[in-house]
Amino acid sequence: MYSLAPAAGQAWERLLDAISEAAGASLTYLQHPPPAPISELWGRQDLGAVFMCGLPYSRSVPRPAIVAAPVPSPPDFQGQPQYWSELVVRADSRFGVIEDTFGHRIALTAMDSQSGCLAALYYLMALASGGSSALYREVIEPRVTPLGAMTAVIEGLADVAPIDSYAFSLARQYMPELTSQLRAVARTPSTAIPPIVSSRPVQPSLESAFLEAHKNASMAPLMADLQLERFVRPDLQAYDVLKRRFDAAITFWRQHPFACSVHPAFAELATGPLPGTK
Repeated sequence: MYSLAPAAGQAWERLLDAISEAAGASLTYLQHPPPAPISELWGRQDLGAVFMCGLPYSRSVPRPAIVAAPVPSPPDFQGQPQYWSELVVRADSRFGVIEDTFGHRIALTAMDSQSGCLAALYYLMALASGGSSALYREVIEPRVTPLGAMTAVIEGLADVAPIDSYAFSLARQYMPELTSQLRAVARTPSTAIPPIVSSRPVQPSLESAFLEAHKNASMAPLMADLQLERFVRPDLQAYDVLKRRFDAAITFWRQHPFACSVHPAFAELATGPLPGTK
């Protein structure tokens, strides 16, 4: 989820290898790059420590076990395991506020993404006029990853896109030539950041290795490379909020037109009966 550039992926591999070694755990670093569906990764039964978006986690039955959650180090994260979505446009566009993007095209990553979809849908509910006019002209094809959504805006395929704030912060570090072409016109409210999960009961030694990583002198530079302050045990109830917001947003946007044209992958935003949840 957060290996936006090769250097970032290498930094994650070094950190996770160090944590695995500290825990005495036998974990294999698995490459799962796009376009491989990330839902296939979450469906595996041999996950030891894998980032999982909070929305599908909240809707999973049964839920995977949470190992830990990251606390990003930039000041905006306020030392908490939280994040939000930056609604970005091209830096050279005429859009000044999010309302200026209404009537244009929006790029979303996937229907089951918190930062790439739900955060924006829930935030935009308060800005909808309540009339019969669609908020946007088009929801384009799924962009799958934050990098895909950012690229869609830069290349002119979309005019605005919600981007995971931690991913955007890492992109500023590892891909400044890309992020310099973007700017944010709005920010969604903060929610629980994606946790690191396991498909099996969590080994106490592995949990301890994550929670103590910031105290390990040899891991400090590895964590700094990834803008991490520490890992913590998250509040599980904070993820329950995401499922409730998903249900509320889907209900709302099936009663108020979100876009004139909606890609089939986002059919839940079109008319018809409310789909069941997992």
